[in-house]
Amino acid sequence: MAAAQEHLADSADETPIPFRQAVEALRAARLRPEIEIDPTPAPKRLAPYAYALEATVVEHGTGPDGEDRDLADGRLVVLHQPAGDETWHGTFRVVTLARAELEPEMGTDPLLPEVSWSWLTGALEARGVRYGAPSGTITRAGSHYFGELAAREPATQIEIRASWTPAEGPGGVPDLAAHLASWCDLLCQVAGLPPAPLDPSPRGGVVALPQRRGPHAR
Repeated sequence: MAAAQEHLADSADETPIPFRQAVEALRAARLRPEIEIDPTPAPKRLAPYAYALEATVVEHGTGPDGEDRDLADGRLVVLHQPAGDETWHGTFRVVTLARAELEPEMGTDPLLPEVSWSWLTGALEARGVRYGAPSGTITRAGSHYFGELAAREPATQIEIRASWTPAEGPGGVPDLAAHLASWCDLLCQVAGLPPAPLDPSPRGGVVALPQRRGPHAR
């Protein structure tokens, strides 16, 4: 995350130390090799200080012609209000988006919204992440194709939007590396990947839908 380092160095004189340390901690996150992640422009009106990352779950060489396939993608934004925010119940807020394409039969499952939310809370709990005031929405949408696109199979998309307040540690700095790793676990979950074989963490109450056959090519 060289770009993150440069951004922090340029603004070090005016950036609060807890925010700077929290963002620097993102570099310590241990992520699965399927995750490709980069800094992205952060929203400017949600808080005095903000930092954003975008990530994609990539399966290498599994496309019809041996190309890479994007299985899921999303965005994570860290907001900081040094004076605190009454609705956050803290000085930091993590805002996330995760989305992927599912098999049509999964999209019709009536329990999909509840199960999808459990994927998020389970990912946080599995890594022992401390947080509060969670909120979010689960959206699913189906696509049917006609005309020259009629040969394409129906597709179902899921979108998980969520935010929560990370617990602050020494010096008012939250462990954002753990929050980032948990969010990436969620991305891999919605992408249909099996749990990481070397991850000893418990799954923390996550309810699993039947394993999907695999994502559609985008």
